[in-house]
Amino acid sequence: MIKLEHVSKTYEAGVQAITDVNLHILPGEFVFIVGKSGSGKSTMIKLLQKELAPTHGKIMVNGRDIGNISRKNIPTYRRNIGVVFQNFRLLQDRNVYENVAFAMRVTEASKREIKKKVPQMLSLVGLAAKYRSLPRQLSGGEQQRVAIARALVNEPKILLADEPTGNLDNHNAWEIMRLLDEINQRGTTVVVVTHNMDIVKAMNKRVITIKKGVIVSDEEEPGDED
Repeated sequence: MIKLEHVSKTYEAGVQAITDVNLHILPGEFVFIVGKSGSGKSTMIKLLQKELAPTHGKIMVNGRDIGNISRKNIPTYRRNIGVVFQNFRLLQDRNVYENVAFAMRVTEASKREIKKKVPQMLSLVGLAAKYRSLPRQLSGGEQQRVAIARALVNEPKILLADEPTGNLDNHNAWEIMRLLDEINQRGTTVVVVTHNMDIVKAMNKRVITIKKGVIVSDEEEPGDED
């Protein structure tokens, strides 16, 4: 599903974010990417989103070399990738339903499709009863659930989550991780960037550790890496 071959990224100031990374993620896997701040984790998410281009190397997503995608086709490519961020990025002047529906309108989905799919997604994330609420009327955990529903409404094959529990308390963090696990069990490939090692160790998934832009370990089960 995701393949990085000898991928490096150097920023304009000469900062080397990641160096010669080789990585394969299979369809349907749930993978944690961990490492300290500045290790290159978020750069990898941006490369997969095609928000950044690698300085060197090749990135394949769902069998496609994303280096060959033209600028005008990037939005179409991104429809197959759902992204969840630490700070939710919800539209503050629109209610829960409209926030999720917006992701479908961007893809020019029909009104009929939107009316069918949005309630399904809100039901999946446990917010069917709050479809008229504005983001400011929701807890942090609920806002992240809206963000997840928005990321999933176009049925992407891959869900990228960049520090999805970073702004949440422990209870809500676990609720979000249980939801991501359920989504993965439904067939979506899930990649989670996090520094929350308590969650990583408890969930017993594949863990890739990055240090100073280099993969230093890739374990099927979490060990004692910090």
